[in-house]
Amino acid sequence: MKLKVILNALVLFTCLVSCHNNKTNTFLLPVYGEKKIGNMDTIYHTVGEFNFTNQYGEAITNATVKNKIYVADFFFATCQSICPEMSKNLTQVQKEFANDDSLLILSHSVNPRHDTVQVLKNYSETYGARKNKWHFLTGDKKQIYELAKTSYLVNALEDDGSAEGFLHSELFLLVDTKGRVRGMYDGTDHAAVTKLISDIKLLKKEKN
Repeated sequence: MKLKVILNALVLFTCLVSCHNNKTNTFLLPVYGEKKIGNMDTIYHTVGEFNFTNQYGEAITNATVKNKIYVADFFFATCQSICPEMSKNLTQVQKEFANDDSLLILSHSVNPRHDTVQVLKNYSETYGARKNKWHFLTGDKKQIYELAKTSYLVNALEDDGSAEGFLHSELFLLVDTKGRVRGMYDGTDHAAVTKLISDIKLLKKEKN
């Protein structure tokens, strides 16, 4: 009787482990950030709460990207170094998924004091950003910088010692439907952006 109980327990344990492993193995792309194990499941790093305003004066929050894949980046409108190239490359991402409502782009300004709704509207028109597809965001500077560091795992900060007064990452961040960072790509490199587009298509095939 005891042997039967032990065998049944082993079968149940094996099943649980197998199910957990199968769930883990459905990932086609890596998951970035700290991971925690609890109750036979893995808790992954996710993007925190946010509330910003886009170039149309609309509120953009976590609800906007719920159940959607999106690409996030950081820039500022008066940037003359890497930002123009990054924005130009994001037009390729927008073009590739122009008719796909499940894919969004969120560009966060690191100079929100200057980058008002109207400034962002003008900037977005320069790159042909489509409404409800590519959001240029302004808001509380502290929240933007904190979100960059703790959620997207990149740098965004004010630096009076730099030529333009601000420093930010050149990376494009790929975020899945559950708010997990799944890829980081050099936004100034065409090959990396091509890889991003390929990985978005791969991510859409995941079932987890």
